[in-house]
Amino acid sequence: MKPQIEVVAIDCLMVRLFEVIAEDNMPWMLAATERLRAGFGEYLIDLVPSYTTLMVHYDLIALMPSQARELIAEALTDLAPNPQTRGQCHVLPVWYDLSVGPELNLLSLRSGLAVDEVIRRHSEREYQVFALGFAPGFAFMGLVEEALAAPRLSTPRKRVAAGSVGIAERQTAAYPVVSPGGWNLIGRTPSKLFDRERDGYSLMQPGDTVRFEAINHAEFIRLGGDDTPLENLA
Repeated sequence: MKPQIEVVAIDCLMVRLFEVIAEDNMPWMLAATERLRAGFGEYLIDLVPSYTTLMVHYDLIALMPSQARELIAEALTDLAPNPQTRGQCHVLPVWYDLSVGPELNLLSLRSGLAVDEVIRRHSEREYQVFALGFAPGFAFMGLVEEALAAPRLSTPRKRVAAGSVGIAERQTAAYPVVSPGGWNLIGRTPSKLFDRERDGYSLMQPGDTVRFEAINHAEFIRLGGDDTPLENLA
């Protein structure tokens, strides 16, 4: 591994560890995150991990750009995954139904699998949280198996319900708040994914893992889910 350092802004550097998105990247990304936080200490303003990169936002008053580069180089020397560093595993209950997951049939047709098999395959895997973005608490997860991969909708919806679970290419995610969106929707979770009262706000963080658990409508309602069909969203 040969990390590359790229300039993002006057006080931000991007550390590129990999060129290809892969689940095997995450132990290295977590190790680099730990090293960089320790190395920059009080001079670190923010550290944003993504699929293959880490954005380092540092205090420009305290550090010159050359010093920031030196700290990055020192932090990543002899980098190795720490087997004791593991994220949380979250189980998200999901009501898979056409009224809240209108692309279930589309994925069934694309894959040649029955709808029940699409649901089973989506919910049997454990997904890696790669990054947060797009909306507060929106976790990009993967990788879904090739058979379930599907491109984003050509025309995004103007409103997608909070909790909606979708697939885009080989990624999967759940919308934390009502927002526009173009992912293929297959269900809805009652879990609260973003909470201002929660430490860190987001239920999930990069490095965590997620497994979706299929539940019926009654259980969805019992857990506080909103079953308003997409076409009826105000």
